[in-house]
Amino acid sequence: MNSKAFYQQMFAIAIPVALQSLLTSFLNTLDTMMISSLGDASIAGVGLANQVFFLFTLICFGINTGSSVLFAQYWGVRDVPQVRKINQASLMLSTAVSVAFMLVAMLFPYGILELFTHDATVVQAGGDYLRVAALTYVITVWSFSLGSALRSTGNPRVPLIATMSSFVANAFFNYIFIFGKLGLPAMGVVGAALGTVVARMIEIGVLVFVIKRYQGPLQIPIRHLQKIPKEFWTVYWKTTLPVIVNETFWALGQVFYNAAYAMVGTQATAAVQIAVAIQGLAFVIVRGLGSSCSIMLGQSIGKNKIDRAKKDAYRFIILSIITGVVIGAIESLTPQWTLLLFGHISPEVYTLGQQLLQVMGIIFILKTINSVIVVGVLRGGGDTHYGMKLEMSCVWLVGVPLSLLAAGVWHLPVTIVVICAGMEEVTKVVVGLYRVYSQKWIHRLVQD
Repeated sequence: MNSKAFYQQMFAIAIPVALQSLLTSFLNTLDTMMISSLGDASIAGVGLANQVFFLFTLICFGINTGSSVLFAQYWGVRDVPQVRKINQASLMLSTAVSVAFMLVAMLFPYGILELFTHDATVVQAGGDYLRVAALTYVITVWSFSLGSALRSTGNPRVPLIATMSSFVANAFFNYIFIFGKLGLPAMGVVGAALGTVVARMIEIGVLVFVIKRYQGPLQIPIRHLQKIPKEFWTVYWKTTLPVIVNETFWALGQVFYNAAYAMVGTQATAAVQIAVAIQGLAFVIVRGLGSSCSIMLGQSIGKNKIDRAKKDAYRFIILSIITGVVIGAIESLTPQWTLLLFGHISPEVYTLGQQLLQVMGIIFILKTINSVIVVGVLRGGGDTHYGMKLEMSCVWLVGVPLSLLAAGVWHLPVTIVVICAGMEEVTKVVVGLYRVYSQKWIHRLVQD
């Protein structure tokens, strides 16, 4: 593939994915932005409550990205029956996970918050939000699964349109419910959760309508729901289980990081939640890059065009370095501007937010490279077992122990705790680049 064709295909996938990720990040950040005027406790409470959602979405992300490895390779040879089986399996697993998380979050919201902090006002705000927001879990996972399947089969625009609709609805209903407009009472953090529920319902409605309205590979007749053979599940689990385990334990690691930040104090927790939300908006370009890398490499390997896959992998690594440096520099140099998104925060949180963004901008460079390596190259090449071992070892043997020691034993400032957590990325980039250049990551899963 020449350079022009490479960039055309990459942008055709990356731009819709990046735009959708931007809107999704705004969707998740919107609650934090719009409740910022309610005080530090509300910001910290909603941020910690969203750690449950974060863990849940990362497990489902593992299911969907593991499935997308198979999606891309089988769609590369246009094997529609296999694509439908993969879609069905992904939806079944994701739904089971979402129901379990929803029940736990609705039944024990305050107990979950107490695992992070003993500040009663933070626990109350976060628990109130979590109990209502849990209603979105099943809806959200269907949106994730269907959106991932549409992107992997060459239709990234529909998920983008669905997310745009959801974003507009969330902004509108958040405004009404949080601040009590159009005759409704002001509901604060509960209103933010209700606005998210309505927005997610609109998003899944758009996706289901398009899939049912237009004939495509994702339509699954009811009569086919019990016709997945044992042989399929064997191949499916071999590829997807390492990704599911990877994302689950990586997400648990992020939860432990937030527990470490909470040890420093409520203001530190609020500042971290704001900085992470801002970085999440910047990370959308990386998600687009990683998704296009995974899909393009997967389709090339499915077609047995191995040399093209190798060459494209190196191109994506170079692009990840350039992207990370540019965005990381902007993040580090302009914290005073990005914090304007959160107008009503205390001076202490504002100062901490500036310091954190400067540090996190440097770490962002490594996060970008690692995201393309793990999500793009290793998963796109079917090297899911190695990706799992790489991420789990770096998180649990490096990042988590260092951050917990820094916060709980050494009682260091939150900026140093973030740097300790970032040592995960330093280790990962060294080992990950070695794996890519060894060319041992290429595994063809399609049976000729």
